[in-house]
Amino acid sequence: MEKESLLKITVLPNGPLKVEGKVELTLADGSKKERENPFLCRCGASKNKPFCDGTHAKIGFKD
Repeated sequence: MEKESLLKITVLPNGPLKVEGKVELTLADGSKKERENPFLCRCGASKNKPFCDGTHAKIGFKD
């Protein structure tokens, strides 16, 4: 039996979501990506969605 792990998600001010733990994400095209401790885009401008690429700082994203 596999033990379930807990995730911790932190909203970084004016930045991405910081996820602590292993997650499997289903992308818009239906493909799946498994990542550990990803940063997820909230500004909508990342060229690597759903992952943050730092664009929020360049465009002056404010939450």
